[in-house]
Amino acid sequence: MNILTETERLIITEMTPDMAEDVHLNSLDEDTRRFVPDEVFETLEDAEETLEFLISQYGSTEGPLVYALITKDTDKNIGYVQLVPIGEGKWEIGYHVAKAFTNKGYATEAVKAFLSVMAKKVGVKEVYGIRLLKNTASGRVLEKCGFETFFTGEGDYHDGVYEISKSVWKI
Repeated sequence: MNILTETERLIITEMTPDMAEDVHLNSLDEDTRRFVPDEVFETLEDAEETLEFLISQYGSTEGPLVYALITKDTDKNIGYVQLVPIGEGKWEIGYHVAKAFTNKGYATEAVKAFLSVMAKKVGVKEVYGIRLLKNTASGRVLEKCGFETFFTGEGDYHDGVYEISKSVWKI
């Protein structure tokens, strides 16, 4: 395992091909379908194909740079945290924790640890958080991690125009 960083309860590590089943199963919950439908992997083969691409991105600063969240106590893959380029040298944070593990602070813990390491790794002093406005849980994570909202209203999000919120975290 090529570990990026650790927290009290999590190991944040590079993805490996043997994680495909967990990635597939973690992506199938209703929150993923509602908030990030392009990150749903309907089949194990879809997850394997995506993992192959994501793994190929390690060592570059082009991204996306996606890392698995593994619990220390049970060694369970519960989701991911990522930095994704959004153009003009800007990066966006992304994260997902499987439904069975939500409301336990894992996303906040992961994002806080990940930001400081990855901002240095890709050489940026700010990271953006863009979410559907109705994804209030994501909004709470961003707020707890020090992101400041600078836009709320209609905007582009994945496949259309929706009510969104944009925020920024700065070193």
